[in-house]
Amino acid sequence: MRGMIIPNHLGIILDGNRRWAIKHKLRPWRGHHYGAELFEKFLEWCAQLKIPRVSAYVLSTENLDRPKMEVDELLKLFRKELERLENEKMSFLDKYEIRINFLGDKKRLPKGLVKAMNRIMKKTEKYNKRVFNIMVAYGGKFELTHAVKKIARKALKTGIVTVTEKTIKENLFVSDDLDLIIRTGGAKRLSNFMPWQASYAELIVLRKCWPDFKKRDLIRCIEEYNRRQRRFGH
Repeated sequence: MRGMIIPNHLGIILDGNRRWAIKHKLRPWRGHHYGAELFEKFLEWCAQLKIPRVSAYVLSTENLDRPKMEVDELLKLFRKELERLENEKMSFLDKYEIRINFLGDKKRLPKGLVKAMNRIMKKTEKYNKRVFNIMVAYGGKFELTHAVKKIARKALKTGIVTVTEKTIKENLFVSDDLDLIIRTGGAKRLSNFMPWQASYAELIVLRKCWPDFKKRDLIRCIEEYNRRQRRFGH
C-alpha cells in the first residue's frame, strides 16, 4: 500500500448475506451471523489501512420490512454483538481510537438495542483519530427529509430562511463527501445509500457476497480507486 492514496471517506454496502446463506443451504438469517463476524474484521482492516472515515450500510429502512422472524434474528444478533464489544476491556475500537456513530431512524429499533448503541457511542466519543459511521434503519431519503425538517424548524424559530448546499450539508447525519463506495453482492446501484454524499464518489461493485469479502478485496478496491481519474463533473 506504500505510495497509494487512501480514501478519506470510504462507504461500504454490505449486500448478499441471505443469498450466501441460501447458497450454503442455511436459513437466510444465518448469513447475517457470518456477515457480523466479518464486519468487525472489516472495521479493523480499515483502521490498519489508516482510513480515517468509514460509513457502512448495515441495515436499510426497507430491510425492516422483511419477514418478522428474519428481522428479529438480525436485531437480536446486532444487540448481542454490541454488548460483547461493549464488555471487552480493550476492544479494537480502543486500540485504534475509533469513534462509532450509529445513524438512522432509531425510532424503528427496539429500545434495548438503541440503548446499547448509545453506550457504545458514549464510550468512544473521546476518540477523533477515526470515525466509523454504522448506518442502521437508515435510508438516504430519510436522511435528506430529516435535514430539511431541521432547516425548517430553525427557519420558523429565527424567521430567517436560508437554504444553500452548505446549509443542507451541515444538517445531514454525515457532512463529509464519500470518496469511494464498495458494494458486494453484484447489484450496480446505491439502494438509497447516502445520495448527497455519494454525488462524486467512485463506485466499485464486487460480485461476491459480503461473507466472502476478504482483506485483499479491500486492498484491490483501493488500488482500483488509485487508477481512476476523478473529475468531479469537470
